[in-house]
Amino acid sequence: MPTAIAVTGADLVLPPTDPATPNAAVLADPAARTLDDSVTELRRLVDRFGHVLVVCPASAPAAVAHRLHAVRGLLESDRIALVRTDLPPLGAAVLVRQLRALSTCDFSPGVLASAARLLAHYIYAGAVLGSVSRLDRVPVTLGSHLKGWLPGAHFAVLAGPTPRIVRVGADESGFTGPEFATRLLVARGQLATEWPTTALAPRWAVAGPVEETALPASSPAWWGTPKLTEFAAYLPDLPVLHRLVASVRRETCHWCGMELIGDRCGFCAAPLAGPTAPAQAGPVTR
Repeated sequence: MPTAIAVTGADLVLPPTDPATPNAAVLADPAARTLDDSVTELRRLVDRFGHVLVVCPASAPAAVAHRLHAVRGLLESDRIALVRTDLPPLGAAVLVRQLRALSTCDFSPGVLASAARLLAHYIYAGAVLGSVSRLDRVPVTLGSHLKGWLPGAHFAVLAGPTPRIVRVGADESGFTGPEFATRLLVARGQLATEWPTTALAPRWAVAGPVEETALPASSPAWWGTPKLTEFAAYLPDLPVLHRLVASVRRETCHWCGMELIGDRCGFCAAPLAGPTAPAQAGPVTR
């Protein structure tokens, strides 16, 4: 039985890349449900699937994380993992889709939960912005702030794995992308630009056509402006994702006994006891 993937918002659920990818359970907003309702909701998922991974962006309201911790505490269950991610909204949705696909593979719930941190390193998430004046989740230089006052100035911003900001149409040489084959997902906001499709996709040697989806509702707040077009380059093939996760050495959590990869348990968040290899697989080549 596959491990259930749950999310804290419908924006985190992208269409599957293949018919075998299971859907994700969308948990109700804490503001719209009582604590008892939330407990019942998660208990049913645990009873049905055995283990549940709840993906909650770090940018989600504090009330959402508080409710999840309260529910897990009341259920006294060690079969619920709270997976936090710093990725921007579209990148987080890509991560959720990858976890959904991997949940059908032969990985234990512990490996799947701790794999989220590894997979995030291979998602190049960014946006084209009409202004960086209110961007506070990516370091912005004084020069970028000043250039933002120029009429018609647009900025290409990469949130991760390594933050970068360049002015579109100026020197874009520093906006380097992944050194492995990816697909590109684009979500258009109020900024009319074809830069991700016409400039970024060829520069990053994106494989296949550019996929488009609706802009997540939380994207304008995350990027500090509604004038944006968000994008994410990612590994699309399940066999590649499987090899990536399988290539990392597995350990056993000394606290809860779950299997894990990397240096921290995905279920209880306990650090791995003793020295360990970093939670990074070898390079993914073309």
